[in-house]
Amino acid sequence: MNKKTLAWIASALFSLASGMSNVSAQDMNRPPAVFTQEELDQMLAPVALYPDSLLAQVLMAATYPLEVVQAARFVDARPGLQGDALARAIAPMPWDPSVKSLAQFPSVLAMMNDKLDWTQRLGDAFLSQQANVMDTVQNLRMRAQIAGNLQSSNQQRIVQQEQIIVIEPVNPQVIYVPYYNPTVVYGGW
Repeated sequence: MNKKTLAWIASALFSLASGMSNVSAQDMNRPPAVFTQEELDQMLAPVALYPDSLLAQVLMAATYPLEVVQAARFVDARPGLQGDALARAIAPMPWDPSVKSLAQFPSVLAMMNDKLDWTQRLGDAFLSQQANVMDTVQNLRMRAQIAGNLQSSNQQRIVQQEQIIVIEPVNPQVIYVPYYNPTVVYGGW
């Protein structure tokens, strides 16, 4: 693993650890979920081609599904609020920083809210099988690249370092959410 990937994972783990005090006793007594590789593929296919910085926020926010619902309702109730004004309005909310950051991506927040069962499962997978989740993302990215559906563009840069595919925005100030059909982009299942 390279330094960039390790830093990304360390950042994700730090954010998770800092929010662990919000986990209920009931959640702590629940056995960790274990998903098959096929389930992980299916679960991660819709988000594996997101830029790394956005994907990290999605994975962390998925561990707080109730907060995702609250944030989606908050954003829906204020349709004209965007950018810095939205960030200021959300700042006092008691949500995890990953959930707050997704408010700037209303389509992603809406998807997570609309597919709450998927969001819960994604969060469970990230908490209990982090290494498998990260490996699955890389495998899906490799499949999309082999199929010719993952290439650098005006919005994002694809960088391959050994076996790691990094997706980063061309302009770090602007992150584009890619829209794609998972049943097409990865080639034959």
